[in-house]
Amino acid sequence: MATVASPTATTTATGSARAFDALVAEHRPGLVRYATRLMNGDVSAAEDVAQETLLRAWRHLDRLTEDQGSVRGWLTRVAHNVAMDQHRARRSRPTEIAWSEFDAESAASLDDTAREVEDRVLVSEMLAHVSPLHRSTLTEVYLSDQTTAAAAERLGVPVGTVKSRVFHALRTIRSQSVELAA
Repeated sequence: MATVASPTATTTATGSARAFDALVAEHRPGLVRYATRLMNGDVSAAEDVAQETLLRAWRHLDRLTEDQGSVRGWLTRVAHNVAMDQHRARRSRPTEIAWSEFDAESAASLDDTAREVEDRVLVSEMLAHVSPLHRSTLTEVYLSDQTTAAAAERLGVPVGTVKSRVFHALRTIRSQSVELAA
């Protein structure tokens, strides 16, 4: 069963639509500017705030009269509340990165960093299987980047002993890596 709107209801609705159009024309530019400041210069987010504010104004159009207080004051307070709600919502979510800010080089450097961490863990695991004498010799030669002569001097052993320890330590590490790979 279809209902027919009365002429009074149609006039009121048309009057409300005109009043709202006038309200939007007068206050929207200022709302967007205010919201842009609230949203740290993000014009897109400011547009969202202004749109949500005007939607709430449409829902409460009957309250927006000068005799009940400043319309501009009501709109800016609502815009402020909407912006704060968006800030809180964004803070409770993981950090958002705009696609334009994505940098392939920084992503590659993150991959490199992850590989470095994996390598360090692997080296630590391998060194755990080597005797303390061999471990200290490998640390001096490879991790401290010393020559065999400098490592021998620091360890207080002959150069031949350093070479022998390095050989045996590397052999142990190779055999462990073969076992881990299998």
